[in-house]
Amino acid sequence: MVKPSRSYRVFQGVNGVVLTLVVLVTLYPFTNILARSFSGERQIRAGEVTLLPKGFNLTTYKIVFQDEMFWRNYGNTVLYTVVATAVAMVLTTCYAYVLSKKNLKGRGVLVGVAVFTMFFTGGLIPNYILVTSLGLKNSVWAIALPNAISVFNLLVMKAFFENLPTELEEAAQIDGLSTYGTLFRIVLPLSKAVVATMVLFYSVSFWNSWFSAFLYMDRTDLMPVTVYLRNLIQGATGGGNAGAGTEQLSQVAANIQSVTIVLTALPILCVYPFVQRYFVSGVMLGAVKG
Repeated sequence: MVKPSRSYRVFQGVNGVVLTLVVLVTLYPFTNILARSFSGERQIRAGEVTLLPKGFNLTTYKIVFQDEMFWRNYGNTVLYTVVATAVAMVLTTCYAYVLSKKNLKGRGVLVGVAVFTMFFTGGLIPNYILVTSLGLKNSVWAIALPNAISVFNLLVMKAFFENLPTELEEAAQIDGLSTYGTLFRIVLPLSKAVVATMVLFYSVSFWNSWFSAFLYMDRTDLMPVTVYLRNLIQGATGGGNAGAGTEQLSQVAANIQSVTIVLTALPILCVYPFVQRYFVSGVMLGAVKG
């Protein structure tokens, strides 16, 4: 066994210190939000809360849990995320698989159309008019369809499909599989890593999205929980200079914001570790023999 050189050991030490500092800086905001959500109102107003809760209380959690609108909006967020992610994955996967075929006629035009939308859009007002004229307002489709394909995700999947061995698809065609059969029975099982990554990207994007719902939803009971959170933030900052009473209410709202942020981010934090393992897995290991 070769003994590491002194310079390499120094590099490892410096690298470990730098990465540890990066982790600590990254974790600090999350830890502070979590501590604030369990802290008392007086300690929050005094700015005493940093990494650990002070004046521990669960009053704000009880208030949020008892708010029927919060849970209704929370359920809307789950529904919108699941439906929109499913629609986005179907469209993105099919489009990317088509674009990965280098012998496809008009392939350059299709790629150009996709890339064009990365830099130019129809604008906010035309999009609103289009969604309204199609009768999509106040429905899940107003959130799912306008944002169904992310061009960045599309190009990532396209590049992944292009790197798959063509021998696999040729063998599937010899065995009598159709194009869709090849996609669903050969290509997708070998693409778990990129599919899991795209599902995570889309689900996080739709989970955090609030502007589309704010724009296309007229009823409060149809809003996602991100709009609920946005309304809390707006209520907390809207009257910051209106006097001591309002300032006190603003600080109380800060505690509610922290609780809502924790409850909103918790599902993504729970799902992420299970998807993370696909990012580094060697999916193509052993896919081609000989």
